[in-house]
Amino acid sequence: MAKFLNTSATNYFLEELIKSTNDKLILISPFLKLNNRIKELLEDKNRMKIDIRIVYGKIEMKNEEINWLKELSFVRTSFCENLHAKCYLNEKMCIVTSMNLYEFSQVNNNEMGILIKRDDDQELYNDTKEEAERIIRVSDEVRMSVEKVEKETEEEHDKLTTSKLAFKLKLKTDELLEKLVTLGFLERKGEKEYITQKGKEAGGEFRANKHGGYFLWDKETKI
Repeated sequence: MAKFLNTSATNYFLEELIKSTNDKLILISPFLKLNNRIKELLEDKNRMKIDIRIVYGKIEMKNEEINWLKELSFVRTSFCENLHAKCYLNEKMCIVTSMNLYEFSQVNNNEMGILIKRDDDQELYNDTKEEAERIIRVSDEVRMSVEKVEKETEEEHDKLTTSKLAFKLKLKTDELLEKLVTLGFLERKGEKEYITQKGKEAGGEFRANKHGGYFLWDKETKI
């Protein structure tokens, strides 16, 4: 029989699901921004050479987090257009829930979900697993690194990404983002930044990609 989960129970069983994985772990979530605890658990499973599949529809991770994910040899990531499902599954149990694999959702939102154990309801578990595997099959596996995206971007547009502009100005990326917000080139809504008209007039632009998107700036942008 499936077990009802509230927000705290979903967080608890998600950790237990990851920790108890011995064969294969599937994480399906439109939004992907991992907290430190989930990162720690995934690193441990990677050391154990566990097959980990992550499917996402949008991404909220910063460049350094994307690079961290790419360093995990046994983690494969896939992009699924129009993804709205949230499902976390291993060989023993699965969670179907409203909660994204996203730090904000885990802390701030009121979420609900159900826990399905294979031994308690094998038919329901199998149905869920089949749908999760179908989503993986229709998704595009992503292996492009942040460095490659930035290199191609700069060659094509003769502009600098935010991280490269920060390096040029001898700032940390977060410090530069704060300055761009203060100058009115960007505006912050929640945890995301959006380019303003003033930013566009200064030569800035936003480019969308499968990782969510990035900002480009003229190489001579004055901060």
